[in-house]
Amino acid sequence: MRYFEDFKPGEVIELGSRTITKEAIVAFATEFDPQAFHVDEEAAKRTIYGGLLASGWHTGSLLMRLLYEGLLKGTVSLGSPGIDELRWLRPVRPGDTLSARMTVTESIPSRSKPDRGIIRSVLEMRNQHGEVVLTLRGMSLLGRRPAATGGPG
Repeated sequence: MRYFEDFKPGEVIELGSRTITKEAIVAFATEFDPQAFHVDEEAAKRTIYGGLLASGWHTGSLLMRLLYEGLLKGTVSLGSPGIDELRWLRPVRPGDTLSARMTVTESIPSRSKPDRGIIRSVLEMRNQHGEVVLTLRGMSLLGRRPAATGGPG
């Protein structure tokens, strides 16, 4: 398991990749963001985007999944107090393969709760062409390494 102390500013963590399908784009958008350019291929062709594209919220959800699989499931994660910035920079299309990475920018031990700390980071997703499609500045709340236990030795 990785603890708060195991993250250093400047560290880059590759989080994996996933290909997004037309079916997943339409299913997500039908439920959560049913704008025509996310749910109707023919209508999407007549928009400024010229075709179907994933909801930004879908792309962000995919980032969360990659963050969990590529990092969080192996940490003492206590959740997140939020994000500072989220940007959707390029459309995500059916068949795009998105890769995610996290760069640690700051680690701040809690002054009031010594069992935890905040990691600030920048996350980005790139498509198969290396183009950045999403950036996110966020925070992760992580548990600190427990103090060694035991008596004199």
